[in-house]
This record gives sequence, C-alpha cells and structure tokens, in this order.
Amino acid sequence: MAVKIRLTRKGTKKKPFYRIVAADIESPRDGRFLELLGTYDPMVEPAAITLKEDRINYWLGEGAKPSTTVRSILKQQKFGEA
Repeated sequence: MAVKIRLTRKGTKKKPFYRIVAADIESPRDGRFLELLGTYDPMVEPAAITLKEDRINYWLGEGAKPSTTVRSILKQQKFGEA
C-alpha cells in the first residue's frame, strides 16, 4: 500500500479548514485516511498550523510521500525531511 501525506478539506463554503492526514493513494481526497497528522487553517493571519511531528517523521520514515502543498507547509514550519 502506497501512502501519501496530504490535505483533506473541512469547513464550510468559502471558509476552508484542512486536516493533514496520511492516506492511501487510492483513497478519495475527503475519504478514508490512516491517521490524522495535523491541521492547517489558511483563513487566519498568519495561517494556523499544528503538526504531530513524531507521527509525521514516522510516516516519512515508512516511505510516505508528502503532496506539494504539504511539502511547502512542512518547509514553512522548518520541518526536517521535507
């Protein structure tokens, strides 16, 4: 099973809120996921980001690939391997 670290959209129309999750590549965007790894709220200034660093390191160590958006969020937070 190939795993990707990506965003799932929550919130209402015109007020998005995202969860950072580890999910199977074949799962739909807002569908089933393996583990919740953090949150991202772009509607506040500056954007509110919370991360479970130990679990993200675990999934990256297991070979999970972050999406381009998640990779930029991890770089913004000065995260290790992103």
